Amino acid sequence: MKRFSELGIKADESKKLIGDKIKVDKILNKEIAVLDYKVEDSKHNAGKCLYLQILVGDTKRVIFTGSKKLIELMLKTNSEQIPFTTTIVKEDDDSYNFT
Repeated sequence: MKRFSELGIKADESKKLIGDKIKVDKILNKEIAVLDYKVEDSKHNAGKCLYLQILVGDTKRVIFTGSKKLIELMLKTNSEQIPFTTTIVKEDDDSYNFT
């Protein structure tokens, strides 16, 4: 009989983001550091959800957003470009963008 360790089954190794959730509106126009991210299927609609691990002051926080623009921008980054500092701004069309 085989041992479980021989089956090659691994635990879900998805990124674990640390910190309390914070709404994007609470950090708009404030400089933050983006430490990590992941993009997954949204639990609330048919789109995607961006999970951002950020540093606000000295505190790690997590932002959840369905912003297509922020998702697109984060997917264009590579691991060598993270961490980075930025400010999230709300544009005229109510979408979010990094500065």
